[in-house]
Amino acid sequence: MMEALRPYILSFIPLFVAVDAIGNIPIFFSLVEGSSKAQKNKIIFDAVITAMVIAVIFMFLGTWVFSLLGITIPDFQIAGGALLFVIAVRLLLPGAQKSVLTSSHDKDMGVFPLGTPLITGPAVLTTTLMMMNSFGAAVTLVSLILNMFFVWITLVKTDTIMKVFGPSGTRAFSKIMYILLAAIAVMMIRHGIIGAFLK
Repeated sequence: MMEALRPYILSFIPLFVAVDAIGNIPIFFSLVEGSSKAQKNKIIFDAVITAMVIAVIFMFLGTWVFSLLGITIPDFQIAGGALLFVIAVRLLLPGAQKSVLTSSHDKDMGVFPLGTPLITGPAVLTTTLMMMNSFGAAVTLVSLILNMFFVWITLVKTDTIMKVFGPSGTRAFSKIMYILLAAIAVMMIRHGIIGAFLK
């Protein structure tokens, strides 16, 4: 049983770290402050659907784009790992935060910046392709759907989560996720180097 679930668990965890659902809560909370329940629900729906569609499209077309450009999977592992590491380090620096480029009353905030780049950004796109290469399309798609479902739950329950953890608690959890993301980036670079030069 555990052996059958192992690929799903191993693909779910890196995507969970990259999506950073908990870390997005303070940003979402500030963006929707003053909005009605119906408005919040529409923003959440738009954000999750946008994030899911972008990730799935990239998951299936990314490899084709690579072959068109002559990019190999090890190339992408090294470049993607380096990009993830830079993103993780920048987010770990004191005062660093994901930039929010829209007003709190923008009707399209569910699409931008929530759907992309906050939920599905470079980290998620890179990790999705890596998981697809390692575990296949079916496992990656299931893990992606489960992660987006978790995102939906956390956004719906934002008020409750903020009361339980508080702003400091959610920031602390987010920092731990960024450290894990940096470790995953190093692993990707290592696998890329092995695939490109040592096989």
